[in-house]
Amino acid sequence: MSAVVAPPQLELRPSYPIRTERLLLRPLTAGDAGALLAYRSRPDVCRYVPFEPMDGGTIAERLATYWAATVLTDAGQGITLGVELAETGELVGDVLLYWISREHLSGELGYVFHPGHAGHGYATEAARAMLRLGFEDLGLHRIIARVDERNDASAAVLRRLGMRQEARLVENEMFKGEWTTELDFAMLASEWPANR
Repeated sequence: MSAVVAPPQLELRPSYPIRTERLLLRPLTAGDAGALLAYRSRPDVCRYVPFEPMDGGTIAERLATYWAATVLTDAGQGITLGVELAETGELVGDVLLYWISREHLSGELGYVFHPGHAGHGYATEAARAMLRLGFEDLGLHRIIARVDERNDASAAVLRRLGMRQEARLVENEMFKGEWTTELDFAMLASEWPANR
């Protein structure tokens, strides 16, 4: 009779802030409401993401609920971290690591940045830090990212990270009143060392 092996007791409890070359990733606070509103209220920012432009009330509610999480203790949870320029303290965006499945050791990466800070590589740098958390600290096997095909800038970030495009789902969703095509990207833990 063989012994039953218990699943690993996975969890993520980062020490904040998480430092990269130019950025600090840290939990969002009520003091970030104005900076979040500056980009999350913009129609151009929300065009290809699964939320509508946010108002102050929505941001306050998210800060008190979803965005308040600072650890991952089970699948179905996510952490959204503010991305701050280390040199100036300015909040330029936010990144998400969502734990999809404990059984399959899978997660999902997401990010939203103020367009005024585009072209500096901040999204790539912050997203790479989240991949590190997912693979090295949480022990995930696979991390995915999904983008609207028309969002060229976001797809370029995923390619720079070394994520592989695995699917192009043609008109797979009615999204904001129109049929949209989704690009699905992924990276495995075994591929992560070459893309650190």
